[in-house]
Amino acid sequence: MPADFPPWDRVYAFFRRWRDQNLVKEFHDRLRAQVREAAGHDAEPMAGVIDSQSVKADAVVGADSRGFDGGKLVNGRKRHVVVDALGLLLGVMVTAADTGDRAAAQVLLHQVADAHHRLARRHRV
Repeated sequence: MPADFPPWDRVYAFFRRWRDQNLVKEFHDRLRAQVREAAGHDAEPMAGVIDSQSVKADAVVGADSRGFDGGKLVNGRKRHVVVDALGLLLGVMVTAADTGDRAAAQVLLHQVADAHHRLARRHRV
């Protein structure tokens, strides 16, 4: 912890309280809106981009939460991320690496669309 922070157990107690009351997401969403407005955009995004990345899992990661991505030849997990036009996070989901992008995208995009009603669905090739 930085020297000007309180002891780690007090910091962790704040984090735990904020997490349990779903305030971490609230803080993130408010900060994203402020950054978007400061950049001259509406607070709520109208467009987003989704992508995924397979990453190797450490040996301590349980076999039930990882898989083999045959396309990337990676044994591990896959992170699926949706960002707005500024690259600010709208949604994230972690799956086993053998989870198909289409299946994960359907779940993640549904969650993001529920939280950000102005997003429009468009297909891009």
